[in-house]
Amino acid sequence: MAIFEKTIRNQNFDTLLRKLELAIPDSSWSAELEAGSDFKEGSARCSVRVFERYSMVGGNRLSLTLTLFQNGDEPIRLSAIAAGGSQAVFFKMNTLGEDAFLEDVKQLLEEILEG
Repeated sequence: MAIFEKTIRNQNFDTLLRKLELAIPDSSWSAELEAGSDFKEGSARCSVRVFERYSMVGGNRLSLTLTLFQNGDEPIRLSAIAAGGSQAVFFKMNTLGEDAFLEDVKQLLEEILEG
């Protein structure tokens, strides 16, 4: 399992979410948006998206859960967790696919924030 978290300032929640929803599937021939969920309570909101892609390295599919949270005008909190790429039964082995999926998302985020 690989985890990336970031606090993002001066960005529109909906715009950032939509850009990531489009960019992540476009980053790989096998990546897809599998499911999503949105919550709002008062001025707080949370959006969760689950993406999946095939890992050539591990020969299996990986998932990436993307969570965006914002309370009012506070900065957006982003969490991205990649999982499912390890092999073996009792311990984790070969997590290269998870790390690669997460690195791709980090790069996409940087491109979005710079643009």
